[in-house]
Amino acid sequence: MDLNELSLAVEKGSAKKTKELVIRALEAKIRPELILNEGMIKAMGTVGTKFQNNEIYVPEMLLTARAMAVGLQILEPAMAATGAKPIGKCIIGTVRGDLHDIGKNLVKIMFKGAGIDVVDLGADVPDTEFIEKAEEIGADIVCLSALLTTTMPAMAEVIRKFEKAGVKDKYVFMVGGAPVSNSFAKQIHADFYTPDAGTAVRVAKALLMDRAGQAS
Repeated sequence: MDLNELSLAVEKGSAKKTKELVIRALEAKIRPELILNEGMIKAMGTVGTKFQNNEIYVPEMLLTARAMAVGLQILEPAMAATGAKPIGKCIIGTVRGDLHDIGKNLVKIMFKGAGIDVVDLGADVPDTEFIEKAEEIGADIVCLSALLTTTMPAMAEVIRKFEKAGVKDKYVFMVGGAPVSNSFAKQIHADFYTPDAGTAVRVAKALLMDRAGQAS
């Protein structure tokens, strides 16, 4: 079976075709990690580049993410059965007072596709829940999302709580959302600002792979 066919199905946002091809690939005894990397992540990388270049827009990205999510549902049990370990752990949520979650959900799906274990706290997340969950699961990355200028200060407050608890340096903080900027990220002591899901997954994966290399 040619995994390029699967990659194209994900890229086009065809959830039905993606599901069929993932099942067919597993039946053909293709290794789950190969299906993931060559058939699915490859497509997300292509789509992320197109989005950055304004060749496609949010609706197309959402279709691709939906196809990716459907494929992952089929693939994850097979991945677990092989004993494949995630490359890192992340918590993600939209900050207090903000109910928007489309961008957050897109990042979550792409992170999972990249082999990152993600705990989604949802939207309108209380400040303290971020620190509680990060400590509970031993997260590597904390991702904060906001789509309103009025909720951006909550990002600062979340990071401030980590600082007051003396545990901020244990985590990498990534922030994003329409009104967020690189200068704002620096102002609130976040580690990275990423303008879109494609950039976020590249930054996170590179960071985690680097950490794994240093630990080995």
